[in-house]
Amino acid sequence: MDSAKAVAKSLEAAFSGIQKTRMNDVPILNPALAVEAVGFRDWNGHCLGVLITPWFINLMLLPGGEEGVEKWQSLGLGASVTHILPAGRFNFIVGEEEAIGRFQMCSLFSPVLEFEDHEAARITAESALQALMADEQDEKVEDPDRHMLRMAKGDFPSAEEIASERERAAPHEVSRRNLLTVSQGDEESTAS
Repeated sequence: MDSAKAVAKSLEAAFSGIQKTRMNDVPILNPALAVEAVGFRDWNGHCLGVLITPWFINLMLLPGGEEGVEKWQSLGLGASVTHILPAGRFNFIVGEEEAIGRFQMCSLFSPVLEFEDHEAARITAESALQALMADEQDEKVEDPDRHMLRMAKGDFPSAEEIASERERAAPHEVSRRNLLTVSQGDEESTAS
């Protein structure tokens, strides 16, 4: 098993445990969502991906190798660390859980009550990660994926937008691109 898969599995186990203990019966939980690690990959010597839970969707960064673990011990819990992703600068907060050690997280959604089902959350997580890792020059290309780049700037689609796109794409095969592409008219009405 490669390191990214091992990290994803550890995160899922740790946060599933948190859901069953510390987060049990907390009113902000979305019962339609489960704990899932999405798209974890090696990035700059660390491991980066998105973690979906019933209470948040966060970009998660975990140290790569023993050297990374040792370096991260000097970071104060709750400290803000800026990382430059292909889509721009993002602030991560340092956290720690006994089962996984130190990590850094960047909130994408919290709470996550607007998601009607886990599939919508997964599609959003995958699209956000794709947009965050896209080159900034992609924004200049006239392409339907350009709407996903708005997520890299913190403008995420609502559950209503996702549902609307799902309905429009229903007669056709539903793809992430069709689901998250907003028509020009919709884009103007949501930009306020």
